[in-house]
Amino acid sequence: MNIGVFDSGLGGLTVLKSLIKKLPEYHYIYYGDNARVPYGNRSKETIYKFTKEAIDFLASKNCQLIIIACNTSTSTALKKIQNEYLPIKYPDKRVLGVIKPAVEYLKENNYKKIGIVGTKATISSEAYIREIKKLLPTAIVFQKACPLLVPYIEDSSRNKKVLDLLLDEYLTGFKNNIDALLLACTHYEIIEQEIKATVGNKIEVISQGKLVAEKLLDYLRKHPEIESQLEKTGKVDYFFSDSNSDFKKLMKLFLDG
Repeated sequence: MNIGVFDSGLGGLTVLKSLIKKLPEYHYIYYGDNARVPYGNRSKETIYKFTKEAIDFLASKNCQLIIIACNTSTSTALKKIQNEYLPIKYPDKRVLGVIKPAVEYLKENNYKKIGIVGTKATISSEAYIREIKKLLPTAIVFQKACPLLVPYIEDSSRNKKVLDLLLDEYLTGFKNNIDALLLACTHYEIIEQEIKATVGNKIEVISQGKLVAEKLLDYLRKHPEIESQLEKTGKVDYFFSDSNSDFKKLMKLFLDG
């Protein structure tokens, strides 16, 4: 049995990179739906449909445990996948998302004023606000949708001046208002340093890759019945819905950056 990692494009490779670093012994299957990226401006129904198709694909690759390394799919489709789809189609499999590890980290550090940036779908779902309020009921949460960042990051002709303009537009309102800024899109880790430079040193900028890896380690320790089924080959296989795109160049950016 393998560990599957799914993202709407290549952003989930930042999570995969952290998983391989923390847990190198397992066999990982990565699936990126780069033919239909970005998901952020899609309807909930469409995102759920795409996410089901990704689960089906990874299940066909013998994945016992699947991580949705996509905030858009996690925020809009994960609960329905877990509560409705898995019990009928794959009762023996487990699907996890990226929201819970991030929110637990915010709780562990007891942040009071939190900023969240992500895709339009992630922000409009208010999934982070709901989960944060469960653990930090008095926290003040500010959100901002940043719909142009994913296309920018996945554009091989990235222009630094364009990024500076986008970050200034999206992040200026957070300055002096928050303690921590959660990057609720796995793509954003690629521009983490630029984001830090924009918001300043007083705000902790939080990427998700390392958090997901830490929580997966904890999960496997708590569920030896799942861990014992996983292959320990140290192998990684990559699959993409559009194999004719320039994804190989972008893979290097996400895995080596």
